[in-house]
Amino acid sequence: MIVGGMTSSSTTLDELFRRAGVRHSDELALLDPPNRQDFMHGTPRSLTFAQADRAISALAALLQSLGLKQDAPVAFQLPNTVESIVAFLGILRAGMVAVPLPVLWRRGEIVDALRLIGAKAILTCSRIGSTDHIEIAMQAAVDLFQIRQVCAFGSDLPDGVVSLDRIFFGSKSELPNTSTRPEAAARIAAITFGRTTNGLFPFARNHVQLTSGGLAAFLECGAGQDACLLSSIPITSFAGLAVTLLSWLLSGGTLHLHHGFDRRTFREQCDSLQGAIVILPASVAPALNVEQRPGQKQSRVVALWRSPERLHSAKAVENAAGVVDILSFGEVGLIAARRLAQSPMPIPHGVVSAPRDAIGALSIIETGLSDAGLLSLRGAMVPKTFGQDASSDDPENPAFSWVETGFVCQLNRATQTLAITAPPSGTVAVGGYCFFQQELEESICSIEPDATIVSLPDNDLGHRLAGTSEHPERLIAGLQSRGVNALICRAFVPRGPSKTA
Repeated sequence: MIVGGMTSSSTTLDELFRRAGVRHSDELALLDPPNRQDFMHGTPRSLTFAQADRAISALAALLQSLGLKQDAPVAFQLPNTVESIVAFLGILRAGMVAVPLPVLWRRGEIVDALRLIGAKAILTCSRIGSTDHIEIAMQAAVDLFQIRQVCAFGSDLPDGVVSLDRIFFGSKSELPNTSTRPEAAARIAAITFGRTTNGLFPFARNHVQLTSGGLAAFLECGAGQDACLLSSIPITSFAGLAVTLLSWLLSGGTLHLHHGFDRRTFREQCDSLQGAIVILPASVAPALNVEQRPGQKQSRVVALWRSPERLHSAKAVENAAGVVDILSFGEVGLIAARRLAQSPMPIPHGVVSAPRDAIGALSIIETGLSDAGLLSLRGAMVPKTFGQDASSDDPENPAFSWVETGFVCQLNRATQTLAITAPPSGTVAVGGYCFFQQELEESICSIEPDATIVSLPDNDLGHRLAGTSEHPERLIAGLQSRGVNALICRAFVPRGPSKTA
């Protein structure tokens, strides 16, 4: 696979980064959210490509010095900051498998997920918001005998926790050599997690599969080389890796990060950037509508739909040079489509190319309708089951067989397009998190049988969880003691005035 000479079927993500670094070693590569101190220790970081390269190599060397072997899964739970990007690429440069964990996961989900894949280490930070994530990682390590190391960014770390802050202050000459194996692009690079009726399921992808997902967004939005990107989508899912990490690596430009979604801060970041590619959740894209100053170049918007069944209700995004909708189908795959006249494009039934309708467009993925009326996908980005080596580009390979997404869809035979009409049966999507309603009910009823929990519309998240309980404080304490997802606990906290501008 070759696109503009940028990548091929043997190119690793680390090689994409190194290519950008060769072109722009002294140019800014990564910048933290300006409000970093609101949710994490330390002042905002900014790294040139040369500085990022040294930090990535330093982390790779540190992981190797801890006795971790090649292909060992290494988990990390970090906010959407410079550290998360450096951690991901450092793990890959060490020859290991990166396992990003959502920041609202707590001990229960972390233990369940890491037990499935045999993770050997956890990287985290001292706090995200008011939550002590080192304590969460250490609790998970106690429950999992396989975890050999807990590492963290931050000061005043507990005994036995390996400090990571030093990776930003070493000199390149002090670092041992880290090499890339010839077959590295075909080896598993990352594992993300989806939910099935049987619980968490690990989706493993190699470099080629990750790059294929990134190309969908990158080509459709027309980013080009050296683009300036501003992303509020963390790299804790396949969609996040594709639209944030891979879009940046394929472009070789500058990546500005935003954690959570604080509208005031995000607007300030948009105002400070001329013509950036702005990546954000589809639910907040219309509400942003940042007014352009006279002479200011308009930004292009990449809107991520984690609930693609809501695409039909998409609203116009004003003051944008263009809008690209990214439809995410859990961890199976994604489809990108540039809007025409502010109207979202329907999903083609068959081969989906990028850029759409362009001469020489690259075939990205193929859509189909299963006998059960569910959207099915196949193509280079669609993963095989965990534990198997990645495939070549041979369409006859089992990796290219159809995979059902669980999303209900209808076929318009006249236009040969598909419309998503419902999410996977029994699921509840809240922001970037997916739950099964039965799972939610069981988690609370085991503590308080009369408590209830439902999903409600939310301006920022798309949906939010809301619960009723006779003894909410006792219920929250019980949920926290079991390491339940923070969103479930928050459902029982009384809602106050919004702090979002």
